[in-house]
Amino acid sequence: MPTAIFISPDGSSAEVDVPVGTSLMHAATTHGIDGIVGDCGGAMSCATCHVFVEEQFVAMLPEPATSETQMLDYTAAPRQPNSRLSCQLLMTDELDGLTVRIADPQL
Repeated sequence: MPTAIFISPDGSSAEVDVPVGTSLMHAATTHGIDGIVGDCGGAMSCATCHVFVEEQFVAMLPEPATSETQMLDYTAAPRQPNSRLSCQLLMTDELDGLTVRIADPQL
């Protein structure tokens, strides 16, 4: 099973197994990762699952949909070029080791 690494704003990290097809937001909330709120449950209406994807993984991800791009304009933490909503990032075998930094703050 592929893994994802979540790096908290304080620099601590957690590695979790993520079933293929599962969103990073769901994996984070299931594993109790602090900082990923996911208030809307993945409906892309709250932007409380904002993450910064580590540079080596950015090109491996599909381009964000227009709706995700628009939601990223409303995140609490300033948007960066590698900003994504973790509810829109689905795990694949190719993304094994995907590393993201949790945006601070989310709310």
